[in-house]
Amino acid sequence: MIQENYLEKVYSGFLGMNIGIRLGAPVEPTIWTYERIRKTYGDITSYVKDYKNFAADDDANGPFYFLRALYDDAKDRELTPEDVGRAWLNYAREGVGMFWWGGYGVSTEHTAFLNLKAGIKPPQSGSIAQNGRTIAEQIGGQIFIDTWGLICPGDPEKAAKLGATAASVSHDGEGLNGARFFCAAIAEAFVCNDIRAIIEKALTFIPEDSTYSRVVRAVMDFYDEHPDDFRLCMDMLIRDWGYDKYKGVCHIIPNAGVCALAMMYGKGDFNRTVEIATMCGWDTDCNAGNVGTVLGVMCGLDGLAARYRDPINDSIVLSGVSGYLNIVDIPTYAKELALLGYRMAGEEAPEWLKYSFKEDEIYFDFELPGSTHNFRVSDPFLCRIKHSDETAFQSKGSIEVLFDRLERYQGCKVFYKPFYTRDDFSDERYMPVFSPKAYSGQKVSLQVYLDQWEGNETIGIAPFVRLAKSKKDLVQGYIRPAQHEWTKVEFTIPDTDGEMIDEVGIIVEGYSAKVKSLGRIFIDDFRIYGKAKYSIDFSKQLKNFGSVTPFSHNHGAWSIEDGKLDAMCCDYAQSFSGNYFARDYMVTAKITAENGSGHMLTARSQGIERGYHAGFDKPGKIAIYKNNFGFEKLCEADFPWEYGKTYTVSLKAVADQITLYIDGEKLLEARDSDFAYGMFGFAKLYMGRTLFSDVTFEEL
Repeated sequence: MIQENYLEKVYSGFLGMNIGIRLGAPVEPTIWTYERIRKTYGDITSYVKDYKNFAADDDANGPFYFLRALYDDAKDRELTPEDVGRAWLNYAREGVGMFWWGGYGVSTEHTAFLNLKAGIKPPQSGSIAQNGRTIAEQIGGQIFIDTWGLICPGDPEKAAKLGATAASVSHDGEGLNGARFFCAAIAEAFVCNDIRAIIEKALTFIPEDSTYSRVVRAVMDFYDEHPDDFRLCMDMLIRDWGYDKYKGVCHIIPNAGVCALAMMYGKGDFNRTVEIATMCGWDTDCNAGNVGTVLGVMCGLDGLAARYRDPINDSIVLSGVSGYLNIVDIPTYAKELALLGYRMAGEEAPEWLKYSFKEDEIYFDFELPGSTHNFRVSDPFLCRIKHSDETAFQSKGSIEVLFDRLERYQGCKVFYKPFYTRDDFSDERYMPVFSPKAYSGQKVSLQVYLDQWEGNETIGIAPFVRLAKSKKDLVQGYIRPAQHEWTKVEFTIPDTDGEMIDEVGIIVEGYSAKVKSLGRIFIDDFRIYGKAKYSIDFSKQLKNFGSVTPFSHNHGAWSIEDGKLDAMCCDYAQSFSGNYFARDYMVTAKITAENGSGHMLTARSQGIERGYHAGFDKPGKIAIYKNNFGFEKLCEADFPWEYGKTYTVSLKAVADQITLYIDGEKLLEARDSDFAYGMFGFAKLYMGRTLFSDVTFEEL
């Protein structure tokens, strides 16, 4: 029976993972060593770097994207290694993001990926027999598995099994023991508040004579003799279990020792545990992330210090193929994980939880304690934002915005960020790419409550969206909210003339030149929903992280030339954008084939290996294809398309009907029900060069 506080524990566990990753990332090897960390930062008690926004890495990408095997394949049956292998191929842009692409026989993940591409099925793809022991026993076996533990509350046996199944795509031997150990520990942390007991339980799911078990036992025994100085234990690990004794770039065994050390010497305190994991060096972000999940679940939200939780602001960004999925709201994702947990346990989820999670739109209810859903303010001097349990439109949560002495024409924006560009980041970690979570044609609604202390009726609010490149605010007209009442604010996002939207919210502005306004505004029940209708003007887009906004590219060379998207490839390439869960829609673009073949639009793409492509095929032919881990031509027709000539091409997907139009004429139609939703974009099926422009998208 799943416990009542399950959702909150999932939330704290996933937050804990990301706090650990963010804390450890600035000092990960090989540049940073244990001694350098010690000499530079001493006793770490807070983040060592401030990021504009933190771009998460492989430690967050894997747990998010590989779990999607439970949606794509193992929906109503037991998970297999091949299911997870298909998720690898479907969501990882080859050579970019997701994990470290360090070369075949060097990077375990790159090796496994190339094995999968070559048709080697899991678990053979990650086996010792295939890749050798050194490659198979690197750290990745345990760093991609946290979410498998989070969906198995109180069931460490199931968690260990799922974790090993997922890890076997790329790892074997001690790599699988690491997956079993941490998944079991995370699952056990839901029902146990003693970190030593959690470790002991997790050890029962790996062989007692395994090297992994022996290094954990060595740490525990050392702790019993020297419980007050983790650095003495680290000296022991360096001496007896160090990197010099295990081959490869980042072997799992030394890092397993650090994880055990951090959990023991952290003495059940979340914050001290992730700090110690970071100070010990070696694979700092991986180790702090793994122990952060365990301790995050065990300690709960109250155990996460504000100095670590607040900068996360309920948001991470990822580096998979879907720019839409890459923008992660942590409370929403915690709800998704909790729903999976109920499904895996064979239990019915509470109705309120089902209602509060909407995968295809933005819906923030601020119900989880301390949640902010990545809301921000433009000027912290004029406004301050925090979660509140004082008042809510419904139930118990909202965000509170303190406005402090606003005068006439002084304003502060309070907003959610549905899109990012390169300027929003301090570095280029794992090359994240994005598609907005807000579009023209959609509706925005929110509930606003005014509690004004000084300057009665001197405050107004105005809904707005901001354009990502020009930074222009599209303001929708001011409203004077009623004192001590909930006021519904709703508007339709206007046409952005080909630009993307990177802020959605309200402007709080003073009205009086004589009276300074002081008080609070509460915001609740925030939604972005409805049918999108928008255009993409490539002259108003940017080349960011190797991709042209708002697209993510897999293979090929993509650039902006004379206001057009210029795409060329030597074999096959794809580009994706839009809401991952969009169902019935039409996408239109002007296409100019410069050379080669296979110049096409894409609809309902659920990743690299799933979706529909339609357009100009071989010379003299048009066709509609289905890609389902291999291409199937659904239909074709003769059409004398020409190089250098620009055509207006539309691809329409409604129910099971896929229709191709060229210059407004319906020319091909196919029926197929494999993919009911997905992204849109472009595909080049063969070598060649294509120009794409004047893109429009409309949900039907």
